[in-house]
Amino acid sequence: MGIQWRKSSKSSDDEDSNCLELAAFEGDILIRESDLPDVVIRTSRAKLRAFLGGAKDGEFDDLV
Repeated sequence: MGIQWRKSSKSSDDEDSNCLELAAFEGDILIRESDLPDVVIRTSRAKLRAFLGGAKDGEFDDLV
């Protein structure tokens, strides 16, 4: 079985949708943009956890 990419339920299924997709891979997390699937970032679960914690706390709200 290949990599199982997941995206937020808040993302649309439109062909032009620009959403982020994540997948577990060899203990790490892979991240890619739906419109650029060949560009993949690999990060640790700890780094993603820290980022998501900051996002939940609103640390990046000024960027969107």
